[in-house]
Amino acid sequence: MAQAKISAKASEGAQQQQQQQQQSGGQLRGRFYRSTSMADRSSRLLENLDQLELRVEAFRDAASAMEQEKETLLEMIHNIQNSQDMRHISEGEREELNLTANRLMGRTLTVEVSVETIRNAQQQESLLHATKMIDEIVNKLLDDLEDAKIRLMSLYGACTSDVPAGPIDQKFQSVVIGCAIEDQKKIKRRLETLLRNLENSEKSITLLEHQKSSVRQSCNSKQD
Repeated sequence: MAQAKISAKASEGAQQQQQQQQQSGGQLRGRFYRSTSMADRSSRLLENLDQLELRVEAFRDAASAMEQEKETLLEMIHNIQNSQDMRHISEGEREELNLTANRLMGRTLTVEVSVETIRNAQQQESLLHATKMIDEIVNKLLDDLEDAKIRLMSLYGACTSDVPAGPIDQKFQSVVIGCAIEDQKKIKRRLETLLRNLENSEKSITLLEHQKSSVRQSCNSKQD
């Protein structure tokens, strides 16, 4: 009788142990399935974020292109207003064209586009330094136009990968390298704009001097 009780207890214990193992196995399988589901979900989320990152970069590029287009439009309108052709038309026509140009400029200025550049402390300092170096030359444009042009060309040569036509400013180059990539592009565009404006100014001055010379020769011919 005692032996039967012992056998019954042993059998009961074995059954309980088997049930516990089955429950434990079920929990492990459940955890495994949940982990797989979490991995799939994480993978899908990561894929969505990767796609969004591409769209964010495309969005910033489009905004940057609009920013450049605004600068180009304003420069073109300004050049028309200050062109030699505007000086050789009647006053009434010039006034009418200036009104149209001012209207276009006003409409262009109503569009606000701004792409903020993320910079660390060193990049911020480099940008301020580069801007200061350009501003110093711009502030002396009227004092010596030719010298300012040469100095601006040396700065521009430090920003381009093409073979420069003349010497480059090594100090400015080291400063620009420390700027953020987006700031480097903006610095280069600003120098290009300044050089174009200088070239247009030189053409205007040359044409004006030629006209003055022609007038003097005509007056001398009449006197003779």
